[in-house]
Amino acid sequence: MSLERQSSAILRFGVFEVDVRAGELRKQGVRIKLQEQPFQVLTTLLRRRGDVVTREELRAQLWQSDTFVDFDNGLNTSINKLREALGDSADNPRFVETLPRRGYRFLAPVSDDHSRELTTAVTQWKNILPVTVLAVVAASIAIGLLWRGHTLRRVRPPQIESLAVLPLLNLSGDPQQEYFADGMTDELTTTLSRISVLRVTSRTSAMEFKGTKKTVAEIAKELNVDALVEGSVTRSGNRVRVTAQLIEARTDSHLWANEYERDLRDALTLQDEVARDIANEIRVKLTPEERTRLAAARPIDPETNEAYLKGRYYYSKLSAEGFKEALKCYQLAVARDANYAPAYVGIGASYEGLGIWEQLAPEEAASKSRAALEKALTLDDTLGEAHAILGHIHFLWDWDWAGAEREYKRALEVGPPSSMIKIRYAIFLVSMGRKAEAIEQIKEAHVIDPVSLMSNNLFGFIYYLSHDFDQAIDQYRKTLTLYPDAENAHLYLSRSYEQRGMYLQAFREYPREERFTGTTEAAAAAQQQVFEKSGWRGFWQKELEAALEESRREYVSSELIAEIYARLGEKDKALASLEKAYRERSHNMAFIKVEPTLGSLQPDPRFQAILRRMNLPQ
Repeated sequence: MSLERQSSAILRFGVFEVDVRAGELRKQGVRIKLQEQPFQVLTTLLRRRGDVVTREELRAQLWQSDTFVDFDNGLNTSINKLREALGDSADNPRFVETLPRRGYRFLAPVSDDHSRELTTAVTQWKNILPVTVLAVVAASIAIGLLWRGHTLRRVRPPQIESLAVLPLLNLSGDPQQEYFADGMTDELTTTLSRISVLRVTSRTSAMEFKGTKKTVAEIAKELNVDALVEGSVTRSGNRVRVTAQLIEARTDSHLWANEYERDLRDALTLQDEVARDIANEIRVKLTPEERTRLAAARPIDPETNEAYLKGRYYYSKLSAEGFKEALKCYQLAVARDANYAPAYVGIGASYEGLGIWEQLAPEEAASKSRAALEKALTLDDTLGEAHAILGHIHFLWDWDWAGAEREYKRALEVGPPSSMIKIRYAIFLVSMGRKAEAIEQIKEAHVIDPVSLMSNNLFGFIYYLSHDFDQAIDQYRKTLTLYPDAENAHLYLSRSYEQRGMYLQAFREYPREERFTGTTEAAAAAQQQVFEKSGWRGFWQKELEAALEESRREYVSSELIAEIYARLGEKDKALASLEKAYRERSHNMAFIKVEPTLGSLQPDPRFQAILRRMNLPQ
């Protein structure tokens, strides 16, 4: 067996590989067009990775003497084209570093056919040679590597305590497979977040960077993480290939990269293996329970997994239509595998969403969601998401405050750490009047999920229900800087201005898309005229008429109508509407103790009687 070869045919770095013989640069298996001279510059830099290659050395090796006059322009053009192909930056290089007036240096780790052959050789020889002989072989290999110009060093890995998984690229060549790549991103995020010593950014924040042109440093700064995981998913028939690389944010350097290919039935095992490899690379110490969990993934029927991932894709749209499509997908998943607990969680979440979006009657939404979640927890009591959603069902519709808090606490106990769990618990706490605890939870959620619309919106909502209107205004302004068209942010910024008596600002922020007013320019102009003529009270009188008319055609929460009556000072009608909302079991009733627009009703004995019947803490 020979361990020597004149030169390596394949050189690999990050998600790229260079086939020297074929003259090809490939990224995750896809060929990237690169002209001859930039390609030769790249291979030269790769073979001397870590060393400074001077401009003169490149001239002597790659440019003939008769082209000396054009050398400077030629080399500069080649370096620029090379960086363009690699997606690299001269100001913040990940691969090719420029040393002014000296030359260039390749920064990322490079592997080649030699290293693979040496690993194979050691593995094979280990089975047939005594330990002493193996030691000699290992020493010879080390000497050989040193002779070839490599230096073997044990480098202490950087301290990585937080990371984010950026959206995995869909390289399947089929845009319809986008849900699969997003689902794999989501699952990998969840798996990594189960490692207790790591803070993993929420999927909702990481997804905001899908297709971004921001640099690694910029993304990491916005997410406040030490490292980023990026990669791709390629699905072909019943096979799936995932490439992943870990990038340290501070230095923008590649710490690790690998490629995995599995049968679709082993998709869950693949995610766990990626998570284990990342943990090993950054020297994270896993607990025995975490090691067991990461080794316990069972095979999953590909069609069941596909239906489940589609469900998560549609649910993430957070819309009535998205919930309906997600519900169909989750139901298909459990039809194929009646013991697949995560799909039951999805069913419960979809019914909850349809109830909140008033697509289902409260009783129907609550009962169907509860049944699905209880089934999920019968199969696996460690599903934190299931406990959190069940807690919200107890909160919104059952008005079982003790049962709700018990489920939230169980969700936090079994994990993994989740902004969704903390946000739900924060909403519950503020509705019970426990403002300080609520703000603590929402701040912790915001650390995990710093840039998503949901996290920023609900941060403001907690301040609003806490009656801290200046903080709410400040937070909603920040939200609208990130998401100028966020209707809910405009709505609650308007409500916050209203509570401060700033009615002109409140009118300007009130969303033109509100369900009772329509979206036409004529409707907006009519609103303007009413406000100019009759002020804030006249505006809400018109809104009341529209709401009552809408309620004759479809379900409108009577609690929302009660809020309008309260604004107009019609206390008796407001309380009558609250009584009706109590009978309807409207989910908005869970907030009445702290809803600012109902503050004028608080002293009335009839309002206090409703609180007692709901067993709300006094």
